[in-house]
Amino acid sequence: MEYLSIFSSLELWIAMILSVSSGILIGALPGLTPAVGVGLLVPVTFGMEPVTGLVILGSIYVGAVYGGAITAILLNTPGEPGNIVTTFDGYPMARKGEPGRALGLAGISSTIGGIFSVAVLLLMAPPLAKLALRFGPAEYFTVAIFGLTVIVSFSQGALLKGIISAIIGLIFGIVGQDPIMGHPRFAFIPHLVGGLELIPCVIGLFCFSQALFLILEKNEMLADQDLKVMRYRQAFRDVARNKTNLFRSSLIGTIVGIVPGAGLAMGAVIAYNETRRFSKNNVEFGNGAPEGIIASEAANNAVVGGSLVPLITLGVPGNAVSAIFLGGLIIQGLPIGPELFTKHQLVVYPFIIGLGLAHLIMLVMSLWGVKLFAKTLQAPIRFIAPAICVFSVIGSYTISNNITEIWVMLFFGVLGYLMKRFGFSTVSLILGLILGPMAETSLQQALLISRGSLSFLNSPICIIMLVLSGLSVGLSFYFEKKGFLKKK
Repeated sequence: MEYLSIFSSLELWIAMILSVSSGILIGALPGLTPAVGVGLLVPVTFGMEPVTGLVILGSIYVGAVYGGAITAILLNTPGEPGNIVTTFDGYPMARKGEPGRALGLAGISSTIGGIFSVAVLLLMAPPLAKLALRFGPAEYFTVAIFGLTVIVSFSQGALLKGIISAIIGLIFGIVGQDPIMGHPRFAFIPHLVGGLELIPCVIGLFCFSQALFLILEKNEMLADQDLKVMRYRQAFRDVARNKTNLFRSSLIGTIVGIVPGAGLAMGAVIAYNETRRFSKNNVEFGNGAPEGIIASEAANNAVVGGSLVPLITLGVPGNAVSAIFLGGLIIQGLPIGPELFTKHQLVVYPFIIGLGLAHLIMLVMSLWGVKLFAKTLQAPIRFIAPAICVFSVIGSYTISNNITEIWVMLFFGVLGYLMKRFGFSTVSLILGLILGPMAETSLQQALLISRGSLSFLNSPICIIMLVLSGLSVGLSFYFEKKGFLKKK
């Protein structure tokens, strides 16, 4: 009860509600990632009590991760990379006239996935953190290889185009400097020496390209059918029928979150891929399948709790947001590492409980706002498309306040439009762009440590990941041969 007493404060509840609301707004805007939202609030929490400050930061993190699903479903423009997969089935369902059902699925799945990861954080953080410490360059390399095998499954029916798309992504991934020697590669202008920023590439491929589609389709409205706005109640029945999918996706998201550097997008992609692979109705995936939205959003939000496991227990940030949380801990004068659990239990446990409560606040707000959000589909495209373009430009520029990022976004926007028009996979490209540099850097580091020997692949984690990679590719080809998987 001592841990719960802090939540008797009305001011704290108001602050949490405002933080979740702000997070949802930030997450819905292309380019404004959860890291941006949390980073903006860190200085504000300086004069607050440690628990209050951390709970507020956690609340905006929770809201921002979910917020990207709103525009992903309604406009086919993911607010941040973790919501890319939500567009696959969320947008088709919305265009069929069921935006309320899609938004309801996203809100419920996000809440359950997030609370699952918070429970894991609360009960199993120390042993899981020790597991995360065992990940070195060799393990990261095999994790990246496993992530790249997902491309095979996503490219069913168009494998050659999927592989070509992934190769293009890998090529873009090596722009910049060699990770070991420091030699510039394909850096035709000075700003590209540091490599391509992921966010402008994502905004171009999935947001600006969608604006081009909306303009060229010449439809008056986004929805193809009359809206059944209030049908979010159907989402509860969908979730009840997908308990196994919900648990599996939440577990995958939590595990991916614990692995430093993996990120929201990888958790959603892997969960969606495994759900589609074993679904009895996989032909519906890409056409508005409830299972796809559940898998994506449950895994996406489960990464939240998972990413905080190594930070809270060991002081090791797993992604950009947890690194900003590290700054919040330092500002509050709290120790970094195991002492948080041994000497500051009245801070860390209320903070974890606050994360769970923030997810419940998010659920209420997501269902309450369904009718309001869904009205976006009734707005004329002549207003929607220019708005997407404006936010795409603003979101790209704010990454580093450099106009080069706008040109990068425009280039990838045109590329994304052409790829979609000719049947190439933008998802495979973005996976290559994300995982290629991770695989290259980890491989070079592992080879240096082992002095050129492949003996680094003998570790148990590497063997497990390589076996899973082989199974992923093998099962994909087997299911395609048997006709279990259809082209998306």
